[in-house]
Formats: sequence, C-alpha cells, structure tokens
Amino acid sequence: MAAIASIVTIRRAARILGRDEELLWNLLHNLEPEDGLIWVYDIDRETPALTEFGIETLRELIREFVDKRAG
Repeated sequence: MAAIASIVTIRRAARILGRDEELLWNLLHNLEPEDGLIWVYDIDRETPALTEFGIETLRELIREFVDKRAG
C-alpha cells in the first residue's frame, strides 16, 4: 500500500462527488480508518477527512445506498 500523501475534508469530498455534505456525514458511520477515513482534531472542533481511497469508498456507498434507492 502506498503512503498517504494527502487528504481532503468532508466538505471538499462533497464537492468532488457532487453531493451534499450532509449526505456524506450520514454515510460516515459506515467507514473505518481502513476505508480511508481520518479524523482531524483542532482546538475547538473535529473534522472528518478522506484519503483518495476514502472518496472511492464513499462513491461506492452512494451507489449502494442512495442511487439504488432513488432508481
């Protein structure tokens, strides 16, 4: 496995995926660090961030749980 060179915040992932950030928040409970989820802790808040693999994992979850139900 290649080293992680960058991560994106959940807000940026929502833009990349063309989805609402709230939807991604709702899907986060399905992700573990092995799935590309990383929590970034600041002084007054925490933010989920995703590796490239994490974005692909979310893309699959969206297909499975969201698009499947809509179609």
